[in-house]
Amino acid sequence: MRIFIYYITLSLLIISCNKRSAESKAEIKSQVISQKEDQSSELPIVKEVMGDLDHDGVEERVVIYETKEKTEYGNIRELQVQKKENNKWIKWHSSTNAILKSGDGGMMGDPLDLMEIKDGILNISFFGGSSWKWSYTDKYRFQNNHFELIGYTHTYFKLCEYWETSDYNLVTGKLVVKKEYEKCENQKQFFYKSENETFNKKIDAITLNNRNQKEIIFESPKYKHRISISSGNL
Repeated sequence: MRIFIYYITLSLLIISCNKRSAESKAEIKSQVISQKEDQSSELPIVKEVMGDLDHDGVEERVVIYETKEKTEYGNIRELQVQKKENNKWIKWHSSTNAILKSGDGGMMGDPLDLMEIKDGILNISFFGGSSWKWSYTDKYRFQNNHFELIGYTHTYFKLCEYWETSDYNLVTGKLVVKKEYEKCENQKQFFYKSENETFNKKIDAITLNNRNQKEIIFESPKYKHRISISSGNL
């Protein structure tokens, strides 16, 4: 009888310990989440949009934060895709690679031009330069459990010199390049030559996390135009 009572007592102690361990883990997890929330909430918000990115019928929140980490080209910024849990926004995906620094626009200032969610696609646009100006837009879609770059458009131009635009569909590999040369005479602009071509180039998936981690430059087969897809400058 004493042996039976001993085993019953031991079993109750084990169950109690397991329950406390589970509660402790849950508490630690809650503290980690709270820390993430607190750290983000202390940072200035540069831009914020809402939209359903994973087609579950529930909107996500996309926020760009200005971090306190300074560089030669301004502060590093962090993009977070957040989901709502228990009435709190929790970080789901994040990246500092896909967002330019606050001073990367050069003489044009802040490079962030636009961020929007359209048809479940996250579009982020940047703009900068001086006499020669540039702009580009990244389009991300949630697939394969992360946000993959599916579209990239880039423009580089100077008045009275040339305009070059690139439109790259990373899903199909189709890349369209248009380059138009212009002159300015008597306060008028006119185009005098065009070099347009289309070719295909498939590459490995680019995601929010690995965006701009390595340099990717294509050369068009006909006119030998150099098209930069990824700077590699982090």
